Amino acid sequence: MTRVTTVVVKRLVLILVMSMPVMMFANSDKAYAAGIESLVMPGKLIQGHAKYESECSRCHRPFSKGSQNVLCLDCHEDVADDVKENKGFHGRTRAGKESCSSCHDDHEGRDAIVVQFSRETFDHEQTDYALKGAHAGTDCVACHAIGKKYRSAEHRCISCHSKDDIHRENLGEQCDDCHTAQGWRRQDFDHNETDFALHGEHAEVACNSCHVDQQYEDTATECHACHRFNDVHAGRYGAECADCHQEKGWKRISFNHDRNTDYPLTGKHRKVACDTCHSDGSFDRELGTDCVSCHRDDDVHRERYGERCDSCHRTSGWEKMVFDHDAKTDFLLRGRHDELLCSACHRGELEEEKLGTQCQDCHKPDDVHAGKLGEQCGSCHNESGWAGQLRFDHDLTNFPLIGLHAVTPCEECHLSALFTDAPGDCNTCHQDGDVHRQRLGPNCETCHNPNAWSLWEFDHDAGTDFRLDGGHQGIDCHACHKQPAKRRISMTTSCDGCHRQDDIHDGQFGRHCERCHDAESFESAEMR
Repeated sequence: MTRVTTVVVKRLVLILVMSMPVMMFANSDKAYAAGIESLVMPGKLIQGHAKYESECSRCHRPFSKGSQNVLCLDCHEDVADDVKENKGFHGRTRAGKESCSSCHDDHEGRDAIVVQFSRETFDHEQTDYALKGAHAGTDCVACHAIGKKYRSAEHRCISCHSKDDIHRENLGEQCDDCHTAQGWRRQDFDHNETDFALHGEHAEVACNSCHVDQQYEDTATECHACHRFNDVHAGRYGAECADCHQEKGWKRISFNHDRNTDYPLTGKHRKVACDTCHSDGSFDRELGTDCVSCHRDDDVHRERYGERCDSCHRTSGWEKMVFDHDAKTDFLLRGRHDELLCSACHRGELEEEKLGTQCQDCHKPDDVHAGKLGEQCGSCHNESGWAGQLRFDHDLTNFPLIGLHAVTPCEECHLSALFTDAPGDCNTCHQDGDVHRQRLGPNCETCHNPNAWSLWEFDHDAGTDFRLDGGHQGIDCHACHKQPAKRRISMTTSCDGCHRQDDIHDGQFGRHCERCHDAESFESAEMR
């Protein structure tokens, strides 16, 4: 027979024996009764029930299968409590609705294991302690000590994590008031329910930054209690940090200088550290609101321009000047003047000095003409610069520029910046190019004009006392003009002056050749 059939038969026999009249065993001793029960017992009891092996009535009632659960729970009181209260593994699963023997058959022998579950497949959700977060990956023996019942494992955090408690039990044993099963760093404590709600950067701060040595009760809530060492003002501004700063960070200033004081901060003043003006650390001491109160040491003018810095400068920076020289003075700034520093002209006390508006008032040391051209610099120059476009009209001088002179660079004639020392005669400039070697005198303009040397025109008949006719026509000037003339040309008009070497008479007929000869040729002779 199969094992199941054997068990069934034994149980039937047991029921039959136990249903016999009690009188049959009235005179029998206990040992005999135990012997009879052992004959029909389906198998040895498990080790835990071995001591009850001769007392079948502790677990069985004749013809009352349902009463077996009651007898089991009478012994296993802790399981009975779970079933009654619907807690624990037996109270939460179907164990309370089914017979105990459906899972635990104790007639399986001394070494039988009647707790039929696997650690690998056991569903911890069926217990009073569902595994969540980091617990889901924890080994069973971490909570369930070997040799102890599984139900004896504590549910309280501190029972397992007492060694992990960095608070040293100062916060009690209810770890889950702050922490979650996801991990110690995942905190669920709502600090906003305390007297000090966490806002801004406080919400990101680690607990022990404020709660030193895990001291959570009676923690000071004043800024200075925690931030004394962060106080860059070194306590000079008192302990009420919140008067100026916000929890969003030290750099987020809540104090409104524009609204709360008589001195609105504009331009670069907005970026200035408080200590720059409030140097003694006192906000109660009244400070001057005029520029020079703070910026006397920054005054590059050394107080020559007075104390009203704001008449020229703005809070956007010293270099941003707003003084309108054109509107507020009689001297308009144009060209290079507009680029000058104030100190280039204003070198004394601004309110006392009286500056002239003529060029020579400032530029006399710059006058390369040494005053020879007068003081009206503007007649030639303008504000764009000394070397800018000159507007001098040379035609208004004694030497108008015409012909090639009009395109000749100034320095060709004006060898110095005096200009007035330039000569007005041709020979002074052109003597090095005089092909006549001064034989026609210094007055070049007698024959030439400024358009070109080659364009010359001289009427010898009209301009002199010696008419050119006959053989004299077309003769080269140098044929007669052989000697340099330093001032004016002065030559004799007698034939003897030029033709003495041609006189075949050797002077016997005198110096008046024209008595016999004419200008055509010496060959023809006729006594007149």
